[in-house]
Amino acid sequence: MSHSIRRRTFLTTSAAVLAAAATAQGAGAAAADHARAPRITTAFALTGDRVYPEGIALDPRNGDVYVGSYADGSVQRAVPGARSAEVFLPAGADGRATANGLRVDAAGRLWVTDSTSGVAVYDVRDRALLARFDLPDDAPRFVNDLVVTPDGTAYLTDSIRAVVYRVTPADLARARGGRAPLTPRYDLKGLLTPRPVDGFSLNGIATDGRRLYVVDMPVGELFRIDLRSGTVRRTALHGGDLTHGDGLELVGRTLWVAHNRTDTVSRWRLTPDGGAAHRERLLTDPALGIPTTLVRDRGRLLVVRSQFDKGGPMGPGTPATPFTVADVRGI
Repeated sequence: MSHSIRRRTFLTTSAAVLAAAATAQGAGAAAADHARAPRITTAFALTGDRVYPEGIALDPRNGDVYVGSYADGSVQRAVPGARSAEVFLPAGADGRATANGLRVDAAGRLWVTDSTSGVAVYDVRDRALLARFDLPDDAPRFVNDLVVTPDGTAYLTDSIRAVVYRVTPADLARARGGRAPLTPRYDLKGLLTPRPVDGFSLNGIATDGRRLYVVDMPVGELFRIDLRSGTVRRTALHGGDLTHGDGLELVGRTLWVAHNRTDTVSRWRLTPDGGAAHRERLLTDPALGIPTTLVRDRGRLLVVRSQFDKGGPMGPGTPATPFTVADVRGI
């Protein structure tokens, strides 16, 4: 065999080996992607056929999950391993018409926003009402979501007034056993894209302990608020936007977002300074049932299936019952 023939044979064989290796690598990557493909199942069911759940909170001390009803203001609780939640706070308790944002703080207090009035704080051990913080006027408002920072301060969004309220531990101590006014801390109206008067704006809120992150739902922008300086800036979004962004969940620098109208959950990676966020993954599936809020629990997302478009605030129809919370993995 001539040298040239041997060389051509070697090159052909090498090319075939490399091609086979590339094919195997591609197949392996595809299999790995398939193994990581998001999976949606049901975590637990809720009690009642007109619940229209909205908010969700995890008690990090014991894994209990609380879910609030937009329709009647009730709050349900599911203990770890339970397939069904039970009513924790009944409908209309303490005059509450809705139960939007929920949080359990490190001291075992459950914060429950009422879009029509303010926020109530309960002791999860005995369900005792510790305090209420109410808006002092009757002007249009929609108290929506909230977050509690490590120092015990609560921050709440108002979707119509475009402000963020604050309740400090000192405020809570002074109001204990009674009522106190809910007052704005940050006003974002001048930074938002113009829209009709009384139109919706701020919704979900999250914190890394140094900053607050707030989504402007109709426009899909994300804002960050420096808790030391009070400076408010936009966070640059790369790879998409947060249109219809409702609940936010932040762990480290990973941000998950529930986009309600599009049946979508997205995952983003924040830069260390919070100045930018890069979208890493997107999941759109009707099985999410108009997701409103979400919480990270032991490697999975618990996502509220509000069904707001089936006889709720987003449209007519009949919801599938029982209402449920989804278990979403792989995103």
